[in-house]
Amino acid sequence: MNKAALIRLAIAFALSYATAGIGKALTELGPWYYSLSLPDWKPPDVAFGVIWSLLFTLGAISGWLAWQAADTAALRRRVAWLFGLNALLNVLWSALYFKLQRPDWALYEVGLLWLSIIALILGLWRLSRWASLLLLPYAVWVGIAAALNLATVRLNGPFA
Repeated sequence: MNKAALIRLAIAFALSYATAGIGKALTELGPWYYSLSLPDWKPPDVAFGVIWSLLFTLGAISGWLAWQAADTAALRRRVAWLFGLNALLNVLWSALYFKLQRPDWALYEVGLLWLSIIALILGLWRLSRWASLLLLPYAVWVGIAAALNLATVRLNGPFA
């Protein structure tokens, strides 16, 4: 791997972990969260950090592979746009759910987040099959998170 490729890999990790860091900063597990009734099948809180760390690592590698495969400025813009939109939606979900304490609004937004992951998987497929496949666990996890979000709304709503 040449120096330019290593720099691009470092940038991919920096952007991915910056997104994760912003989402984590918005995630407050305080009295409000602990007062919620949550479904019995919810994974333990400690599992979320491990899972998200793995997913953001896979996302960084996916982004790097896609960027490496994009051989025109238009393709690189598409890769950047798809990942940028997904990052924005990922952070927005945390803001809605935890910061604004509106799991009901987050439930609507998580559908957009999940669709952005599908757009990434499909949008990267021709560039790099590996870049697409590395995002499948992310799609599965956000599906689980959406089910958890729905269960939380049903157990606790309405929210004000």
